[in-house]
Amino acid sequence: MAPAHLEFLAKHLHLGFYAAGEVITDPAEGAAGHCYIIKQGRVRGEISAIHEKQANWTNTTAREDKNSDPAVDEAVLVTGECFPVGALLADRPVHTVHRAVEDTFCFELDQKDFQKLLKDSAVFHNFCTRRLASLLDQALECFQAQVATKVASGETSLNAPLSRIVRRAPVTCRPQTPIREVLQAMNAARIGSMVITDTSLKPLGVFTLHDLLWRVVNSSVDRDAPIETVMTRSPLSLPPKAFGHQAVELMTRMGFGHVCVVENDRLVGVVSERDLFSLQRVGLVHLSRAIKNAPDVAELVQLGEDIHRVIDQMLAQGASVAQLTTIISQFNDHITRRVITLSLDKLGTPTCAFGWLSFGSEGRQEQTLKTDQDNGILFVPAAGANAAAVREELLPVAYRINQVLAECGFPLCPGNIMASNPECCLSLDEWKACFQNWIEHGSPMHLLKASIYFDFRAIYGDRTPVEELRRWVAERVAKNDAFLHQMAENALGNSPPLGLVRDFVVESGGEHPNTINLKLRGTTPFVDGARLLALAHGITDTNTAGRLRATAVAGGIPDEEAEAWCNAFDFIQLLRMRSHQKQESQGLTLDNHINPDTLNDLDRRILIEAFRQARKLQTRLSLDY
Repeated sequence: MAPAHLEFLAKHLHLGFYAAGEVITDPAEGAAGHCYIIKQGRVRGEISAIHEKQANWTNTTAREDKNSDPAVDEAVLVTGECFPVGALLADRPVHTVHRAVEDTFCFELDQKDFQKLLKDSAVFHNFCTRRLASLLDQALECFQAQVATKVASGETSLNAPLSRIVRRAPVTCRPQTPIREVLQAMNAARIGSMVITDTSLKPLGVFTLHDLLWRVVNSSVDRDAPIETVMTRSPLSLPPKAFGHQAVELMTRMGFGHVCVVENDRLVGVVSERDLFSLQRVGLVHLSRAIKNAPDVAELVQLGEDIHRVIDQMLAQGASVAQLTTIISQFNDHITRRVITLSLDKLGTPTCAFGWLSFGSEGRQEQTLKTDQDNGILFVPAAGANAAAVREELLPVAYRINQVLAECGFPLCPGNIMASNPECCLSLDEWKACFQNWIEHGSPMHLLKASIYFDFRAIYGDRTPVEELRRWVAERVAKNDAFLHQMAENALGNSPPLGLVRDFVVESGGEHPNTINLKLRGTTPFVDGARLLALAHGITDTNTAGRLRATAVAGGIPDEEAEAWCNAFDFIQLLRMRSHQKQESQGLTLDNHINPDTLNDLDRRILIEAFRQARKLQTRLSLDY
């Protein structure tokens, strides 16, 4: 805030004291009269369930639970937080009873002074009206600045170790190999250099396109002569732990365009000048086109690594979290489609056409840099054809596709939710029968499966049967109150990790002590809640933010609630992406765990608010369903 506005605020604040258990705000007191800023202590918000039902939360199917507690804890506010901003902005009574958890001091700003400051200070107005969104903007700007520095400095390649830059296993030959065979091998592998080694893979020389021009084409050397007669001896070499900039310095000093990566006298890879500098800026269109035209799996593996660099560049240029996860999903779609095409080229096209389905985060287009496989097949047998026979033909194809995807960096699903599983390779009628069984019976296992399979999307093949299945599911679920109730119970079983004494509830033991699983405890409550709201309103969108906004358009929730939940979800996704990039840069296995004590004050504050928004979403589900 500008100094003048901050001075106005300081001069018009009054200090109030509230003993433990004392009520600070109450809906019965009429329009909110003060803005409170907690100086010391803690305040608990209690939403009156009866009040929320009387206020009409717009869901006409909501029904009262006779056994529900009359008051539901919304949040525990701590030092530095303010309330009740929403009521002051709307000039209405509060919806929440705020009660001091312990002896508490609050700075109090009169309503008329609050309104004046709101009018005079654009910064204060932005904070009050956009709340979580304004904080998210700050966090994203900080992250973008960090990534922009990283991209500008070339950290994506020149400051990376050569072990991360090596793009494929080295192609080698022996000294006595004829030049003609070496040229044929280089052409087949689409490479610009061949390393000549002994039987223990110790580099003896290198042959490049430059050597081809000056030592073969422009001379009378017999193409059947051994390659050692035209190779460059004693090639440049560095260990895997050396950095890209060291390779550049060596190339510049010696005038060569290739460096062998050697460990214990054994060749482990080759890095070229092109490898180092082409990674400084990877274009979206270029990368998409390269993936679509990749000639083999080895090329796809290399291109998959460039996706991470594209994401760095997009962050530096100001892309939103939702845009980033969508772009990642689209690249992964391209890779999957190319893998399917290459697999069919090798195995032959099945007699029955099929559609390749993605489930889970890929189905929702919400993938971060860490993802495994959740996929299936949908087919429509010809008239009179047997579905079991078609499945037997498709399963070997599905198995190869799953295995190749694993080679491309998409680990096999531990739960076997993959197209190579006969339970995931079904006809349209079989998928309907399977889903109908889950909807009608709603056992815990059925609900768990629904939370994965109902987020399906077509990646390859005819989308018409897939869209028919999507509409069919939406219609069946919207009409089944019992299943909606069971979905709500399932969604409420995973509460946000907010504590009453400490800010967060962390894991006390196991493999990741003192951490929070940002996927399980962070994004999942939003994903589950959005799925329930969408299906209850007959919405076919699978994306979490898309579902929330579509539900708001349908009148199922207020617009401001939908946007707050989308912002909270985006921030947790941002934290996951930041954590994955950090883990990758350190050579660690990617996971979704984060220690909240490692976060800065801004990130901690936003994460607390994001979890509170998850709790508000769950409160709505508990009251409505």
